[in-house]
Amino acid sequence: MGKKNTFNVGDIVKLKSGGPEMTIRSVNKHYETKEFSGTYECQWFAGKKLDQGHFPEESLMPVVKESE
Repeated sequence: MGKKNTFNVGDIVKLKSGGPEMTIRSVNKHYETKEFSGTYECQWFAGKKLDQGHFPEESLMPVVKESE
């Protein structure tokens, strides 16, 4: 059995090294086994431009919003 993903689609994360808050767009899975590949596709806004990229789970941390 493969590794289980920590984050799910819609979760807000950021890089451990800093940068903008990003939303998990997809949990990447191996084509044949359908097991978690260890990476996520994330999207974020850079000004008004929507950007996206693939990131390994080890480079991401959750963004915790304070209760209103």
